[in-house]
Amino acid sequence: MKTLAITQKESYSIVTLDRGKSNPMNLEMFEEILSLFQTLKEDNSVQGVIINGKENFFSSGLDLPEIITYDRKTTRLFWQKFMEVIAELTAFPKPLISAITGHAPAGGCIVALCCDYRIMAGGEYKIGLNEVPVGIVVPRHIFELYSFWIGRHRAYQFLMEGRLMKPQQASDAGLIDIVVPTEQVLEAAERKMTQYLKFDQNTWSQTKLNLKRDIIKEVSEYDDNLLDEIVEHWFQPHVQGILNGFVAMLKKK
Repeated sequence: MKTLAITQKESYSIVTLDRGKSNPMNLEMFEEILSLFQTLKEDNSVQGVIINGKENFFSSGLDLPEIITYDRKTTRLFWQKFMEVIAELTAFPKPLISAITGHAPAGGCIVALCCDYRIMAGGEYKIGLNEVPVGIVVPRHIFELYSFWIGRHRAYQFLMEGRLMKPQQASDAGLIDIVVPTEQVLEAAERKMTQYLKFDQNTWSQTKLNLKRDIIKEVSEYDDNLLDEIVEHWFQPHVQGILNGFVAMLKKK
């Protein structure tokens, strides 16, 4: 794998996002996440998974400098795979924990939202969904996933404002379950995994799928019309202008 690294523990796996300095998400990463998690789901030796980041970054979100170079066909495939990743991770039947080692805006935040428990490093990091300021329309199923954890009122306001939060703010909002020092993030995730794995796993899994039944259904209900709408909006001249302006700003940093 080019964008992921995997560490196998006795009864669970640690999947580390491993692309560049900040783990920007591109088509290749989504294809690898899909393939790996479909394998892990069927592997009886893996009872749970921790998704881990790198120093200072869980993921900086979508790799806009690369994605804006995609043609229409590739752009559509990219968004299709992103939708599939969200559905696959949300419905993953085993314990799934995110070890958020740094910044996690936009796509990074969405991957974390798919997990059952979120641990974040304290400090000057940011997490949240800032799609609207970047010019990206937020599909309804992302709203439903966000609101599953923080409530519909907050999710609506935060999405419309493109709000990014520091770790403690995210914890206060219910987006993050616990904030720990950076060097303790993975350790805390492994402790939580050990706690989950003490339970009968069939009972745990069936309860998870029962409680998340509605949100699993929501994030799985995307169709050709939605993908067409996303691509059409993406290629509108004024949206391309916003995206290119944001990319230019990123390149100056």
